[in-house]
Amino acid sequence: MNKLRATIALIAILTAASPATSADKDNRLDLTGADELSAWQGDCDGWVVAGDAALNPQDERALVPEPGRGVLISVLKGLAEFRNLSSKESFGDQEVHVEFLIPHGSNAGVKIQGLYEIQIADSHGKAKSTASDCGGIYPRAELTPRYHTIDEGVPPRINAAGPAGQWQQLDVVFRAPRFDIEGSKTENARFVKVVLNGQVIHEDVELPWPTGHAWRKEKEVARGPLFLQGDHGPVAYRNIHVKTWNCREATGEE
Repeated sequence: MNKLRATIALIAILTAASPATSADKDNRLDLTGADELSAWQGDCDGWVVAGDAALNPQDERALVPEPGRGVLISVLKGLAEFRNLSSKESFGDQEVHVEFLIPHGSNAGVKIQGLYEIQIADSHGKAKSTASDCGGIYPRAELTPRYHTIDEGVPPRINAAGPAGQWQQLDVVFRAPRFDIEGSKTENARFVKVVLNGQVIHEDVELPWPTGHAWRKEKEVARGPLFLQGDHGPVAYRNIHVKTWNCREATGEE
């Protein structure tokens, strides 16, 4: 009886714990969790926690927070290094779900492993999308003599962007690059599938290098953090989930 009571007590302690990145039965990590900012590196001074975000009626290019919890809103304050979110956890093959909301004229990005960016932008209704529009795989870029892109990236196959001020959903299946025992890359990373607002915008896109200026300065890795951009303009995020993608089960790969 004493042993049974001890076991029950131990189970109660373990189930009561609420880690920064809580996992459900499918091993899906919730990066907002019970303490929304604790899953992210650094001080996160450029962010506020709210229950919702809405367009500012006095300025359509800004957001206003609404009371509550569960939503992270960039406020474009503090040091630049704290205006983006980089997860404490690192991930390899993965499925990512992110919901976002932007005001008019804003842009942001979701960078898988901190290196491969799916662009967030106010491009609803645009007739022909580029890689710099919402859902595009961002081009490579150079920082000097001033920031400029050097290729066309990969535009979304259709413009699935919603209007400014509306919550949108991004779902990504990502296959990480492969490396041999000496650390040399043997296979490029891939966006297996990218879905924006329920519409497939990319399938089986090979990524020979990181996007943006990261291709110049960042080393590709087998595992890396989820990076949410917040330094280019106002943006709100919620329901941020990452789950390991079983490449072998999905594709039969050995």
